[in-house]
Amino acid sequence: MTAIEREAMEYDVVIVGAGPAGLSAAIRLKQLDADLNVVVLEKGSEVGAHILSGAVLDTSGLTRLMPDWKAKGAPIKTEVNEDNFYFLGEAGGIRIPNFVMPPLMNNHGNYIVSMGNVCRWMAEQAEALGVEIFPGMSCSELVYGENGEVKGVVAGEFGKNADGTAGDGYEPGMELHGKYVFLSEGVRGSLSKEIMAKYDLGKGHCSQKFGIGMKEIWEIDPAKHKEGTVTHTMGWPLGSNAGGGSFIYHLENNQVYVGFVVHLNYKNPHLYPYMEFQRFKHHPMVAELLKGGKRVAYGARAISEGGWQSIPQTAFPGGALLGCSAGLVNVPRIKGNHNAMHSGIEAAEAAYKAINAGRSGDTLTEYDTALREGVIGKDLKKVRNVKPLWSKLGLLGGLAVGGLDMWTNTLGFSFLGTLRHGKSDAAATEEASKHPKIDYPKPDGTLSFDRLTNVSFAMTNHEESQPCHLRLKDPSVPISVNLPKYDEPAQRYCPAGVYEVLEGENGPRFQINFQNCVHCKTCDIKDPSQNINWTVPQGGDGPNYPNM
Repeated sequence: MTAIEREAMEYDVVIVGAGPAGLSAAIRLKQLDADLNVVVLEKGSEVGAHILSGAVLDTSGLTRLMPDWKAKGAPIKTEVNEDNFYFLGEAGGIRIPNFVMPPLMNNHGNYIVSMGNVCRWMAEQAEALGVEIFPGMSCSELVYGENGEVKGVVAGEFGKNADGTAGDGYEPGMELHGKYVFLSEGVRGSLSKEIMAKYDLGKGHCSQKFGIGMKEIWEIDPAKHKEGTVTHTMGWPLGSNAGGGSFIYHLENNQVYVGFVVHLNYKNPHLYPYMEFQRFKHHPMVAELLKGGKRVAYGARAISEGGWQSIPQTAFPGGALLGCSAGLVNVPRIKGNHNAMHSGIEAAEAAYKAINAGRSGDTLTEYDTALREGVIGKDLKKVRNVKPLWSKLGLLGGLAVGGLDMWTNTLGFSFLGTLRHGKSDAAATEEASKHPKIDYPKPDGTLSFDRLTNVSFAMTNHEESQPCHLRLKDPSVPISVNLPKYDEPAQRYCPAGVYEVLEGENGPRFQINFQNCVHCKTCDIKDPSQNINWTVPQGGDGPNYPNM
C-alpha cells in the first residue's frame, strides 16, 4: 500500500481505552482545567462492550476521583456482607476462617459491581465535563514525532481486504495528536507492547506474569440467592497442574458471577483452562447453587499478575501506561480497578502540571514516581511475594508462607525481602512428552458447555473480510514446531476456540477462526514459540458484553 494521507486532529491529551483508568484520567483532567481538550478512543462498539472484570470493587479510587459518586447515581449498589474462602477437594471443601486471613483480604465495605456498567456511567460523567469519547475506534498505529517521542495515534481505519490492501470502501482513519498520549488498553495491549519494546520499559523489572480469567453470569433460584455474598475457592479441580482459583459473587436481581482463573505459568501443555472452569461447576457446592438456573453471559480476558516486581517504567517520551497496561492488579485481593483509577488520576495530574508549564512530548517522570510511591505502590508492595511464592512452593506452601508474609507486611516489613518471578509464562510451557494428557469430561449442556456455545453468549462479532488480527510471525511454526513439541497448546489455552489443528489431504494444518476472538490476548502471552501477535481488528468488532 502506498503512503496514506490522513487528516489530523490536535488535542491536549489523547487517551486510548475507555476503561476505569482511561476514564478516570479524562475526568480528572477536566476537573483540573475545563479548557483542556481531551479525547478518549475506545475499540469496543460502545463503552463497556469490552470490559470484563470480577468484580468486587474497592471504591477508594472512585471516591478520590468523585467523592459524591453515590449522589451522582453510580451503578454501585451491592455492598459485600459475607466473605467466604474455601479450599476444595473433589467431593467437598474446607472453609478457611476469616480471622486467619490478613486484614487486606477483607471485602467488607467493597461492592459487587459490573465494571462494564460502571464504565458506561463514568463515560457519562466524562462527557458531561466536555470529554470527547469515540467508541468503535480501534487505535491501530502510533504516530511518532521528530525526536522519537509518541505524538499520537491512528484511529478509525476501516475497509481493508483480507490481504491488507484497501477495499472499495476503504477509510484511512485519522491521526489524533496530543501533547501526551495515555495508553489504557488493558492487559497486553498492542500499542503498549510496541512502546514497551521501543523504549525498553521493562529493563530492570521482572517480566509480567498473567492469568486467564473466564466468567459466566447466571440467573439462579431466588431461594439460593444471597445478595452481597462473596466466595473464593482454591484447590480442586486444578490440583498440582496449575495455580488458580474461583470466585462466586451474588449481585442483585438473583444473579451470580461465576468465574475461574488459571495462572498461565502452567507447565503441562495438555492443560485446558476452559475445561477446568467447566469441570469446576460440577463440584457439589457449585452445582447445587446453579441447579435450576441458567447462564446468560460468558466472557474471558487475561489478567496481569506480576504485581510490584513487574511494573515497567510507566512513563515514556510523550505518554504513559495506565491501569492494566502497566500491570497494577493486586493478585491475592483479585482487585485492580481501584489501582487503575488511581493511576488515571496520577497521570492526569502529572500531565496537567506539565502542560501548564508549557511542556509536551517529554517523559512524565512525576507520574511514574507518584505511582510507585503513592497508594498504588503501597497496595502492591504489601503482597509482592504472594505470586512468586505460589509459583515456587505450590498451592499449600504458597498459601502458608504467602499468608505469613502478608501479615508481616501489614506491620511494615517482610522477612523475605522482595522475591523475583521466574521465567515468562510462555517459557514455562514444557514439552508435551514430559506430561500426561488430561481427560476432561464432556460438557453436559446444563452446568457445563462447549466453547463455541459459550462464545455465542459473548456476542462477539468480527467483519469477516478484514485482515486477520491474530498475526503469525512465521505461519509454519504451529505445525512444524508447536504441534510435535507441545501438541499445539493454542487448541486448548484459547477460551474461545479460535485456534484449531485440522487434518487435511496433505497432513495437519493450522486454522485461525478470528471471528470467535473475545480479545483476551492469552495467545499472545502463552504461545510457547511467541509466534502470535495480537493486534486490534477494525473498530467496534469483538465481544459485546452486556454487564460484565
